[in-house]
Amino acid sequence: MISDYRWYWSAGLVVVVTLIYFLQPILSPFLIGMLLAYLGDPLVDRLEERGLSRTLGVVVVFTVASSVLILALIILIPLLGHQISTLRDNVPAMIDWFHNSALPWVEARLGISVSDFRLDSVRDSLKEHLGQTTSVLAAVVTKATKSTMALITLAANLVMIPVVGFYLLRDWDLIVARCRDMIPRHYEPLTVKLMHDCDEVLGAFIRGQLLVMACLGVIYWLGLWMVGLELALLIGLLAGLASIVPYLGFFVGITAALLAAVFQFGDLFHLVAVVAVFSVGQMIEGMVLTPLLVGDRIGLHPVAVIFAILAGGQLFGFVGILLALPVAAVIMVLLRHFYQRYRDSAAYGHAPVAADVSEDVESNEVEQK
Repeated sequence: MISDYRWYWSAGLVVVVTLIYFLQPILSPFLIGMLLAYLGDPLVDRLEERGLSRTLGVVVVFTVASSVLILALIILIPLLGHQISTLRDNVPAMIDWFHNSALPWVEARLGISVSDFRLDSVRDSLKEHLGQTTSVLAAVVTKATKSTMALITLAANLVMIPVVGFYLLRDWDLIVARCRDMIPRHYEPLTVKLMHDCDEVLGAFIRGQLLVMACLGVIYWLGLWMVGLELALLIGLLAGLASIVPYLGFFVGITAALLAAVFQFGDLFHLVAVVAVFSVGQMIEGMVLTPLLVGDRIGLHPVAVIFAILAGGQLFGFVGILLALPVAAVIMVLLRHFYQRYRDSAAYGHAPVAADVSEDVESNEVEQK
């Protein structure tokens, strides 16, 4: 009978994966709304503890979060658009500098032939394509308005995300309780423990790591701005986003900042200043941000994060990217559980088997006497 239920669960998993594959064009707003509800549930719970109703707590959280997001967009979009335009104008000059100065220096110092690098054609191609776009916002609007259906879909998704997120956040505790009631009674304690472990792993990564990414992006941005780097916001944003994988943001950011500093200033002082900015950022992350925001909870391994995101995007596109981290967290928790069961089993060490045999021998001897 148990094996029959296992077949039912397996068939249900196949059905879910199939539905995700065929319904992925419409799943994005629901998954993003679910993510917003998951992130906002602890805040609403705290407001409930202070005497607010669930609905009023959700309204407060949504109002504050929406206000912060809108204010950030109003401030960042013009600045980011200006820096992207600056980068667009400077890319051909950067390629010329790299071709006429950097590569000959490498060739003279290391004896490596760089004549095969045809960067002039790359420069001409970039000039042709980058010159066609006057601004980032104009490019997005142009692409979105090419198709009326695409524009309607985009508008519908933007409207549905807060609506779905609001209702899911309001009924989050009820949904969790209903799902728990559906668990077979025999497996409820183990399932609840595994789901709690999944929440610890996923919460440590999503809630903690996202805050760390935002803080690092601001730190790098302000630090590079104080150095005088023209692309400070763009590089800080890039480094903050890349920090989803620990240490990746540091290497990506410092590499881009050093290249930009060499092209913009060309002196040792500003290179040392860039290194100092990222060194301070790493110290703040290691001593303050990670202990405070993530704590000692075990998150996802960096390799697991990279593989999950790439595999999810390859299999299911943007929907797969949204599902990658939750699925990776569940898989990691299950692997730890099965590993611990294996360590506690007789298959790992023969001591339990030997103990059982000795007990059987002693009981037989007692019976014979």
